[in-house]
Amino acid sequence: MTGEMKALLRRQRNTRSRIDREVHPRSIRLLIAETQRLIRQSLRLLLEREQDVASVIEATDGHEAYRLALEHKPDIALLDVDMPDLDVESVAKRIHHHLPNTRILLLARYDEDARIVGAMQAGAFGYILKDTDWTDFLCIIRAAAHGEQAVSPMMPDRVVRAVPGAVKHPHAERGILIASLTEREQEILACAAAGRSNKEMADQLCVSVETVKTHLHHIYQKLSVGGRVEAILTYLRAQ
Repeated sequence: MTGEMKALLRRQRNTRSRIDREVHPRSIRLLIAETQRLIRQSLRLLLEREQDVASVIEATDGHEAYRLALEHKPDIALLDVDMPDLDVESVAKRIHHHLPNTRILLLARYDEDARIVGAMQAGAFGYILKDTDWTDFLCIIRAAAHGEQAVSPMMPDRVVRAVPGAVKHPHAERGILIASLTEREQEILACAAAGRSNKEMADQLCVSVETVKTHLHHIYQKLSVGGRVEAILTYLRAQ
């Protein structure tokens, strides 16, 4: 794991206790799409014990996951990357297209890089390795529900390198890209890299949350990245 990824994950962990406090009780609606019944039912039982989880819906395959997502509009969709009937990239793309506010998290093994990258390119928000510690598992879900970075602490460097926009520019070019941002955009990107939420950035900069979102949208366009995680990685690698 590279130094910048370790720094990113440290910042992610530092925001977790705050996120846990801020997420309202019984506010998170989840969909679990997992082919193995034991894993699926175990996850449901464990998640239903959490005070901030409002509901957990089970799907056994990709087609059912897509149908139930449209029906229930979950906040978080946990998708097994190894679904035989409909590949996870297609499921993620369909859900993201029709439900852009649903955060898609991938459930994967360490050796499933290609599927992870494909699904992230299709609209997945982050991923969780299946052997992730349960405490980290919960924190990642809560982070995603809060709109924060949502990646497993064991995120392989090879996956980071494959995420579009994260490392496609050499160091010098990445520096030029960052320099192309306005002073306010650079300030917001630095705050995002420090793990601050949109609301925290708005409060710090004395602007509205919508203004922060607009700046972030412009940042993503200028850096040619798909979202917050890729923008932060580009920023960190340019330092």
